Amino acid sequence: MNTTTNPGDHRAEGGAVSTASPRDYFDLMKPRVMTLVVFTACAGLVAAPVAMDPVLAAIAILSLAVGAGAAGALNMAYDSDIDAIMQRTRKRPIPRGVVSKADAYGLGIIASILSVMMMALASNYLAAGLLAFSIFFYSVIYSMFLKRSTPQNIVIGGAAGAFPPMIGWVAATGHISLDAFILFMIIFLWTPPHTWALALYKCGDYAAAGIPMMPVAKGPKSTRLQILLYSIVLVIFAGAPVLTGLGGIAYALTSLGGGALFLLLAWRVFNSRAGEAGSAEEGALYAVRVGDKAARDLFAYSIGYLTVLFAALIIEHGFGAYMAVPGVGG
Repeated sequence: MNTTTNPGDHRAEGGAVSTASPRDYFDLMKPRVMTLVVFTACAGLVAAPVAMDPVLAAIAILSLAVGAGAAGALNMAYDSDIDAIMQRTRKRPIPRGVVSKADAYGLGIIASILSVMMMALASNYLAAGLLAFSIFFYSVIYSMFLKRSTPQNIVIGGAAGAFPPMIGWVAATGHISLDAFILFMIIFLWTPPHTWALALYKCGDYAAAGIPMMPVAKGPKSTRLQILLYSIVLVIFAGAPVLTGLGGIAYALTSLGGGALFLLLAWRVFNSRAGEAGSAEEGALYAVRVGDKAARDLFAYSIGYLTVLFAALIIEHGFGAYMAVPGVGG
């Protein structure tokens, strides 16, 4: 039997030899989520009314990226049991056996400490405190308690993903303002329709893992209604930056046009008649019903909607193209 191992080999779960690559450890940090975190944080930092030293700003954003990655690694370590069951997550590093839970926890804890320390040094203690709380909220309150216990998991837990633009703002200004809170609320309200759209067509996965996502616990009928209601509130609230003067003409047009399409797609999800009975049993079969495409379309579009919305703020404030809406804001 060949016992030769590569220099980078280590023992994964169960003592099996693993040849984890740097990419496997990077995947633990949920890079796609990290990208959205960095982008929205940049929007908060750039839109803030205080100019921040470019080097310190870059370090602050890097701190947020590392913090988001830390929370992702801690989440993957704790959720490795259900990740191994769910089709869309079973190829993550821990279920594949290439990284151990202990290594994932170690990476998450070290990265958490490093990110908070970097943020404190680059900006201020309030921003560092908010970053520390957001990591704790996602990896402990959401992952360890809310996710497996209540269909409102993503509603409450969505706060963790809403902190980045507020942290970016606070890193530049040193305080929380109304505009920072508005940026927080936009993502907070965006999270339920975005995540429940995914849960509708991945309902079988969540049911198999025993996760009480809304379609599993309350059925697709109730979920579709809540997606529509949250979408309406989101689109209305997304216009708030125009009223405060944070958003200009470009943002107003983006919010109006993007919001109209968001509502149209949410209506399509609501109007789909799959799983009309609304039971948990029907919800478990939802992924193979006709509402699947409508949910997929809304999920895919929701990412672009949030991206373009925050991009408008970055363009207006960061590139000098800001044009205030006449008679609005201060």
